[in-house]
Amino acid sequence: MKRMKCYLYTRVSTSMQVDGYSLDAQKDKLRKYAEFQNMLVAGEYCDEGKSGKNIEGRPEFLRMLRDIESGKDGVSFVLVFKLSRFGRNAADVLTSLQRMQDFGVNLICVEDGIDSSKDSGKLMISVLSAVAEIERENILVQTMEGRRQKAREGKWNGGFAPYGYKLVDGHLQIAEEEAEVIRIIYDKYIHTTMGTARIANWLNEHGYSKVCRHNNKREAFTGSFLIGVLDNPVYCGKLAYGRRHNEKIPGTRNQYHIVKQKDYTLYDGIHEPIISEEDWQLAQKQRQQTNKRQIKTHSLDHEHVLSGLLKCPICGGGMYGNVNRKKKGDGTYYRDYFYYACKHRLHVDGKRCDYHHQWGEEIIDGAVEEIIHKLVNTPAFEQGIREKIGGKLDTAELDAEMEALRKQLRQLTGTKDRLGEQIDALDFDDPHYTRKAQDLQERQNRVYDQIASVEVSIAEVQTRMDNIRQHRISTDNVYQFLLYFDKLYDQFTDLEKKTFMNSFIERVEIYPERRSDGRIVKRIEFRFPVYFNGSKITGLGWDETDMSETVMVLSKLSDAEQYRH
Repeated sequence: MKRMKCYLYTRVSTSMQVDGYSLDAQKDKLRKYAEFQNMLVAGEYCDEGKSGKNIEGRPEFLRMLRDIESGKDGVSFVLVFKLSRFGRNAADVLTSLQRMQDFGVNLICVEDGIDSSKDSGKLMISVLSAVAEIERENILVQTMEGRRQKAREGKWNGGFAPYGYKLVDGHLQIAEEEAEVIRIIYDKYIHTTMGTARIANWLNEHGYSKVCRHNNKREAFTGSFLIGVLDNPVYCGKLAYGRRHNEKIPGTRNQYHIVKQKDYTLYDGIHEPIISEEDWQLAQKQRQQTNKRQIKTHSLDHEHVLSGLLKCPICGGGMYGNVNRKKKGDGTYYRDYFYYACKHRLHVDGKRCDYHHQWGEEIIDGAVEEIIHKLVNTPAFEQGIREKIGGKLDTAELDAEMEALRKQLRQLTGTKDRLGEQIDALDFDDPHYTRKAQDLQERQNRVYDQIASVEVSIAEVQTRMDNIRQHRISTDNVYQFLLYFDKLYDQFTDLEKKTFMNSFIERVEIYPERRSDGRIVKRIEFRFPVYFNGSKITGLGWDETDMSETVMVLSKLSDAEQYRH
């Protein structure tokens, strides 16, 4: 009799094993079951350190489904240890099972005793998969409630210590070298008219450098860094819970992204504050006032299309869009003149940029549009773009980062388990039993904090990977638009033009003055590769003659690098 073929699928999440069964134990049990049933194992698929919340994050599971649909090995069954290893999302479980059964492949859950080829099998799978999903949601709720309780107690809830503090035995302690800068930031923001950008420049100019730690490698202070400091209540002795929330992306089934929340809970922390609560409240009042946008009363549909993308030819800073509002003799509105100008930022040497040329927006916008028009009408552009759309996704760097985090998590989990074994092995009659047990318990608690921090990092990397996939879709949309640029761009509103330019262009460089040949734009850098004269490029520069003598920058950017840019 011909032996039936089967696939083996195993999975272990980042933080637990199935009823004490490791991956090897699961595989061993599945192989023995296949041998007992006289089945031939045609392939093994294993997702180690992968969550069962959805199938998108399990590459081996997806590969198995593709192999089934292609009829690669002609298998009749997929063997899993328990249904929860197949998936914890009821909809995903049933959809995946239906995909398999469409190709004549059934599911056997060895430990649960479920066979989907039998009458009662699919009903049991429907019930148990729903239970598994509820269990996963309960675990998540319990985990988050544990973190909320820790916040209620005023304890740091895992992750890196905020700037100005250091972690000592899991508790926040003031790092005086950094705290001095925090006090200066609040003092200048509250008691002067300086905004965050000016305070950052002041710090950089007066010899203050940011201590680089964790994943922050930039020594200079920036306005965005100061905003993060001013918005963080930890500096006045409070702990915020729920400032960020992982929310489902509307219109998707299992895609999530991290969203900052306007409403969150504050708890009194046990750590020492760096600033007073009064100063914190004053800073929040100032933030609310500066965050108010001025309401436009004229030229309501106008947008500064290249604002921020256009760079000053002297200091390299982003040029901003502004308006010169012309009025009649009686003071009534006449018309608006829109232009780009430099913000006159201070240089590193303390001197302010002195480039005062104001460029009419119509002139610069038109020059950039003309360049893109010439680009999309060059030979082989359409062919190159069509080849790029839907190309292979490259997340190698993030995959490596994820693997390093998972390795760290496995090591920490092993350390935690060994400490637990040492606690259990203590001799109760030992005169130092209490002190030893307390010491081991404190060490284990510190490991638990580290585990929580790594788990947060894993979730963040996974979100970044999900966002890259979404970014890839967005990039393909831009490529699609480039194919029809000539037909569509003139029909866009200013806001749609600005959205497109920001999704396609990284920076626009101009000459200090219009050249003798009338040219203004010096170079355009793109956010991702485009095709020009048969080459893949990320930038175009023009000389005095024509576009045939283009200076090209070849692109070897991965998708992860493109997303980061």
